[in-house]
Amino acid sequence: MIKTDICDLLQIEYPILQGGMAWLGTAELAAAVSEAGGLGLIGAGHMPPDIFRNEIHKLKERTNKPFGCNIMLMSPFVKEVMEVVVEERVPVITTGAGNPGVYIPALKEIGTKVIPVVASVLLAKRLLRGGIDAIIAEGTESGGHVGDITTMALIPQVVDAVDVPVIAAGGIADGRGMAAAFALGAKAVQMGTRFVLSEECIAHENYKNAVLKAKDRATVMTGLTTGHPVRIIDNSLAHKYKNLEFSGGSKEELEALGAGTLRKAAIDGDVKEGSVMIGQISGMLTDIKPCATIIKDIMTETETVIKNLQGLNK
Repeated sequence: MIKTDICDLLQIEYPILQGGMAWLGTAELAAAVSEAGGLGLIGAGHMPPDIFRNEIHKLKERTNKPFGCNIMLMSPFVKEVMEVVVEERVPVITTGAGNPGVYIPALKEIGTKVIPVVASVLLAKRLLRGGIDAIIAEGTESGGHVGDITTMALIPQVVDAVDVPVIAAGGIADGRGMAAAFALGAKAVQMGTRFVLSEECIAHENYKNAVLKAKDRATVMTGLTTGHPVRIIDNSLAHKYKNLEFSGGSKEELEALGAGTLRKAAIDGDVKEGSVMIGQISGMLTDIKPCATIIKDIMTETETVIKNLQGLNK
């Protein structure tokens, strides 16, 4: 099987990370991915520290393999959550929506690997100065909070700009996508949408069915005027949000409309008025499998694709 620098850095069997998805990146999903040889991530989102700690404990009961946590730096609980990370000696953290620099010294003291998510070369270079271990470069094809540069354009530019391993994210859900990421210079991939359609993901059945039914143009980007765009399935909520956004709605009105809508979709199953955050690659997904099968199939297909490409030179 394929081994890369990321496998050595994170002590994992396969160069596959699970996206740190709020509400869906639970102990159950993260443990299943880690047990299957990838790196499972608890999505801290806006979790209060006590709930976050409980998720870590649940995960540790399910696996003794390496795992990580995704920390949203804009969370009102971020300081307390980082204290939990240190106390629980979390092996890996990925971060989004900010600069983790202030927390890095304490994390390095316990050996935690720090991997920020970026959507531009400029941000990648800026974060590099803080002593990070790797970078996740995430294209606009991803679900949830996104930038505006495609994965195909972003990955090679970030690879050329930094001297740490780059993990590709956005629009990757099979071996073809993984092989393409390697061709662009990435050392691993991160997938969220593919793991939403896993047996271990706790997403509501309606949420999973909405993803299964999605086509290539099923998603839209909301929040473009706020500077924090989000990719979701086009539904009633998306229409209301975009109408308000482009008719002069205030930031406060937009925040009120979006508040709690991810939970409404992911946990309660309201896929019309809830925020179904999912990537553009959902249009090619047609089944729900165990995480172990997903990872095994992707690794096998990646090797096949690479061998076929090597055969072109003969």
